[in-house]
Amino acid sequence: MNFREANINDIPQMQTVRNSVKENQLSNPDIVKDKDYEIYLKDKGKGWVCEIKNKIVGFAIVDLAKNNIWALFVNPEFEDQGIGKQLHNQMLNWYFKQTKTPVCLGTEPDTRAEKFYRFSGWEEIGTYGKEIRFQMTWEKWQNL
Repeated sequence: MNFREANINDIPQMQTVRNSVKENQLSNPDIVKDKDYEIYLKDKGKGWVCEIKNKIVGFAIVDLAKNNIWALFVNPEFEDQGIGKQLHNQMLNWYFKQTKTPVCLGTEPDTRAEKFYRFSGWEEIGTYGKEIRFQMTWEKWQNL
């Protein structure tokens, strides 16, 4: 298992992972374009990937401009191996070195993702459409 910073050459494989998930699926996979990934990786934030045998099996991207987790996905074939937790922790460690502004995310209710974020210490702060909104503060992250 290799964890590293994502780059624009990783986008096709990140798209594959994003479209492989069973929960929090995109209603239309064409909504999220390669250019969207590129903007987040180059201009708005940073991303990380997990590779196994040179194949990306998980990735995470944080939007520093809007203080938001844009993506954290693991290919279902590689779940329950700690990949999501490792990506999550790398992302939040980096984020809170850049700013102490709380970071937010949204996820569908009654999903593994919801349970993961609750277990990881995120605080529910409301809803947005069909999603539950969560927040992590710098102070809370330092104490976990």
